[in-house]
Amino acid sequence: MKMNQALSNRINNLSESQTLEMARLSRELKEQGHDVISLSLGEPDFNIPEFIKDAAKQAIDENYSSYTPVNGYTNLRKAISHKFKRDNNLYYSSEQIVVSTGAKQSIANVLMCLINPGDEVLLPVPYWVSYEAMTQLSEGKTTAIKTNIENDFKITAEQLEKSITARSKVLLFSSPCNPSGSVYTKNELKAIAEVIVKHKNLYVISDEIYEHIVFDGKHESIASFDFIYDRVITINGLSKAFAMTGWRLGYLGAPLWIAKACTKMQGQITSGTNCIAQRAAIAALEADPKRIAYMQKSFLARRNLLINQLKGINGIKLNNPAGAFYLFIDISSYFGKKTTDGHTIKNASDLCMFILNECHVALVTGEAFGDPNCIRISYAASENNISEATKRIKESLLKLY
Repeated sequence: MKMNQALSNRINNLSESQTLEMARLSRELKEQGHDVISLSLGEPDFNIPEFIKDAAKQAIDENYSSYTPVNGYTNLRKAISHKFKRDNNLYYSSEQIVVSTGAKQSIANVLMCLINPGDEVLLPVPYWVSYEAMTQLSEGKTTAIKTNIENDFKITAEQLEKSITARSKVLLFSSPCNPSGSVYTKNELKAIAEVIVKHKNLYVISDEIYEHIVFDGKHESIASFDFIYDRVITINGLSKAFAMTGWRLGYLGAPLWIAKACTKMQGQITSGTNCIAQRAAIAALEADPKRIAYMQKSFLARRNLLINQLKGINGIKLNNPAGAFYLFIDISSYFGKKTTDGHTIKNASDLCMFILNECHVALVTGEAFGDPNCIRISYAASENNISEATKRIKESLLKLY
């Protein structure tokens, strides 16, 4: 028997994360001695703020080392409750909050608790790579709601209404969005909420992990509308705004019955989140958000630099995303062009591999996010690397004919 025949259909049918796959290919090229610039991962390149490190060190000195409550320390959940009120005008009691090993686990918990086989999860395109895989693992089906660069990759209330069926159970989206950087305004979210409220079996998972990285306007939470509050699960975490990706701490605020279900689910999989990360998270969330505003300012400067340099490349369509640290650019004009060795660029995946092998810049195909006409560029990198990468990309694209 071949090894993969012994594996479950569940794992054999599951695709590898294409963002992580590109990171792996980048590492392999680096190990071969190539100078690779990676603009593929959504990982801030800042160090963790010192006051958060100090809280973690203090926790170690105070001998925090035991199992933690499944849903998180009470004082952390109280800090999250306060943060929701302060930053989002949301009122979640500490009992409505569940702390998990990253926002990714928080989303997976909710889907596993809400989705039955055949239930539909509505995904505005583009969507984060793991949304589709998580839906698959929960035995649900995804329904894509298409957008395009001309409307800043945002769905309308009318599009949502037309996509809802009797099997629709969850609308899952992020704002600010990974991969597009799109940010929904309060009026846009209200229009979407007014559609949701008409369908009593439909819930919203609102992924707000990039909330502190907004350049134009301000971040809004869909749960802030009273008439939809009981149907929304708000997801957040520390990875992006606090540069704490490796600490793996996320959280959700939800109706109490959903929070209890997620605690039950998590109790059978990972139990409670790392104790030191939780103590550090208290310090992070209790701090004034102004203490991390320097990162947002730097990301804005990088966004502007990247846009200005890409504007000089023919065949690329750009928009001006209002948040996160990604550009999602339309490169479909390059489809059908040939490389010098005779290969034809058929899609975004081909173009990403051409760029990686030709000039050693790692990007991520839009196919990973549901849109094969685009590629995602992360500008969570130094300005020097951004400048050098765009120079290489331009030189490589000129070689296509």
